[in-house]
Amino acid sequence: MRKESMQFLQELVETPGPSGFEGPVQQVWARRTKPFADDIKVDVHGNAIAALNPEGSPRIMIAGHCDEIGFMVKYISDEGYISFSPIGGVDIHLVPARRVMIHARSGKVPGVVGRKPIHLMEPASRTTQKLEWQNLWIDIGVTDRKEAEKLVSLGDSITYPEGFFPLAGDRVAGRGFDDKMGSFVISEVVRILAKKKFAAGLFAVSTVQEELGLRGARTSAYGIDPDVGIAVDVTHASDHPEMDKRQIGELTLGKGPVVARGANINPVVFDGLMKTAKTGKIPVQVEPSPRATGTDANVIQLTRSGVAAGLLSIPNRYMHTPVELISTKDLESAAKLLAAYIESLRPADDFTPFKIK
Repeated sequence: MRKESMQFLQELVETPGPSGFEGPVQQVWARRTKPFADDIKVDVHGNAIAALNPEGSPRIMIAGHCDEIGFMVKYISDEGYISFSPIGGVDIHLVPARRVMIHARSGKVPGVVGRKPIHLMEPASRTTQKLEWQNLWIDIGVTDRKEAEKLVSLGDSITYPEGFFPLAGDRVAGRGFDDKMGSFVISEVVRILAKKKFAAGLFAVSTVQEELGLRGARTSAYGIDPDVGIAVDVTHASDHPEMDKRQIGELTLGKGPVVARGANINPVVFDGLMKTAKTGKIPVQVEPSPRATGTDANVIQLTRSGVAAGLLSIPNRYMHTPVELISTKDLESAAKLLAAYIESLRPADDFTPFKIK
């Protein structure tokens, strides 16, 4: 991967952006994307939108959500301990005894998640006790509420401190690849197309609040009113232990981005992506999606009178953990595929799925 692109990916991953608190990561995305765009703006919801050839046709929206899962400060006890709640789909079993970072107005405040030591638990409950959020707390090292309130406030966001972590070969791990890597890919598409001529009007959107119900994609798609909308997200890789390929299919890191096929996906868009991949010799995988996907493509498809939707995903191991793992080769292939597909679009293209005979 290009050195500058890798640096951008790392900065995105290491910048906090829980749902509802995406400002810092959107600043990173906008600062990097702005030099390549004809126009860039932020809407009232917090979506960052970069446009290239905005008067072109057809109008195509590509979306990657920048928000990540996290936590929020809910209560501070008299002793200065912090009760907290999850933002998005957090696995509570990964939370005890972890380091965390509270993002307060005063700056970053480190803490640790405490729970009752195993020595003091009843023997029967050591393996059977059901974890509840009220049984966990954050210790920031203070002695009382007054001292804690000088550092943190109710409603402050919290993330794991883990950042970008290169592994062997083209594999990298880190917090929040779901879906900062989607925001990364669409910025790369804008970079690739910046000096090229193409007919389509491109709107690349780093969307917000996907983890809370696809909220940013819903509002930004309504405002843009695209003819075609393609979401870039992650999907579960099945190439590691405990994954049942009969359930989710065979999806492997390093074998290319995943093109979804199903009710949420316009068949003309699907065929166009597959044809572009074949022509450009870009490796891709196919994921059958028999239901509405849990991605921005879902609400983009249902915008106004309907949008021709597509979904391009990156295989991701260990989703919604602090050590999500992807291949940078898949990111490069995804950006190359999307850019080539956008170049192939023509004003006369028809995305209705079939003709009446």
